[in-house]
Amino acid sequence: MMHQLILDFPDQLREALSIGKAASIRPLDRDIRQIVVAGMGGSGIGADFVAAFIRDKCKAPLLVVKDYVLPAYVGENTLLIASSYSGNTEETLAACRQGMERGARIVAITSGGTLSELARENGWDQVLLPTGQPAPRACLGYSMVAQLSVLQHLGLIGPTLLEEISAAAPFLESLHEEFHEKAKQIAGFLLGKIPVLYTTGALEPVAVRFRQQLAENSKMLSWHHVLPEMNHNELVGWRRDQPGLAAIFFRHSGESPENKLRLDITREVVSEFAASRLEIFAKGETFTAQTLYLVHLVDWISLYLAELQGLDAMEIRIIGFLKEEMAKAKG
Repeated sequence: MMHQLILDFPDQLREALSIGKAASIRPLDRDIRQIVVAGMGGSGIGADFVAAFIRDKCKAPLLVVKDYVLPAYVGENTLLIASSYSGNTEETLAACRQGMERGARIVAITSGGTLSELARENGWDQVLLPTGQPAPRACLGYSMVAQLSVLQHLGLIGPTLLEEISAAAPFLESLHEEFHEKAKQIAGFLLGKIPVLYTTGALEPVAVRFRQQLAENSKMLSWHHVLPEMNHNELVGWRRDQPGLAAIFFRHSGESPENKLRLDITREVVSEFAASRLEIFAKGETFTAQTLYLVHLVDWISLYLAELQGLDAMEIRIIGFLKEEMAKAKG
């Protein structure tokens, strides 16, 4: 099933673009000084990508909240986007209720559940996503595009990003065989090792996505860090042989000269101690396309790693256990 969900990613982007375009979002009735997206899991990582995409295109800062509590500055001049595929994510609902108490402008993105009910009861705009997806982590395209669509409807960004996503869908499809071949090779490279993921801040959401997919799909732990920050601390930790670690460097064409040099030097330092290392270069004419290329690739890698280990990529029983224990404790 996960195989089909990953395969459908380009079509999901197209469907999400249509949903976003058709969404009824009322114009702004106030000055927006900050944007806050409340979301967990697939919705939260969708917001991370949105933040990376708009950081040089939107004058209002965007903060992603992956917790129960909103920052103190959230108020009437805040756009709060509450994103939960199921509509029942307790952290997102808690943040949403706080935003309502503080008079924030709220837009809900969901397939239903309590969040949709709150939107109807309180007259919030909402973007309704298709129901029935068996794995919220496979709904990245829906959450990411819906959030961008809300920002465009409200005039906070222009149409360029959504146009680039539209162009990226057929681009990803054209590389179908390449994705499978490369993903299988990299999965074999990572099998039996702990992946250490490095990139620059612009691509940090890709590293986070891969870390999450390794955990959920491949049942593997990993860690990530970004440059240049890791050059000021973590780099010092690379001073002895690490036979169990495999370093992955995500690269893109928009690296600044300074970060490109840092990545090249860091790669050589790490190569001296890691069991193995690999650079993955993004493809695509735009930063958006390059990001989505890497997203699609790491999703396939996580699936093939699960298969190499004889594991079911869909199985996440421990999350169900945690939710049950939380419910028992609350009575």
